[in-house]
Amino acid sequence: MSNPQQLRYSKEHEWLSGAENGVSTVGITEHAANALGDVVFVQLPEVGATVTAGESCGELESTKSVSELYAPVSGEIVEVNQDVVDDPALVNSAPFEGGWLFKVRVTDEPDELLSADEYTAYTAG
Repeated sequence: MSNPQQLRYSKEHEWLSGAENGVSTVGITEHAANALGDVVFVQLPEVGATVTAGESCGELESTKSVSELYAPVSGEIVEVNQDVVDDPALVNSAPFEGGWLFKVRVTDEPDELLSADEYTAYTAG
């Protein structure tokens, strides 16, 4: 399993793209998708909602369990991935591409986000 080097990661297993015009894309990692099993339902925050770093902002339901989705940064939701809502299996099949979850206009980014190498070490431990 490889974690794209250009992304940053939370200890709750979300990834965050670099900001383009202040907006970053968020998804869950391949590690989290594998741990969840087959994702069958996705609940995402509403466009226009404000999320706070480290707080729950949605849910992922799999055949094994229900897992909270945590915001890796604070900001305003500007887009959600309707494709994932319609086809939750995208989270498993393409967690870093088509399985992204939402885009957020970042207002605050915590210091504890991990690099790809740090996240790989974190999940190996």
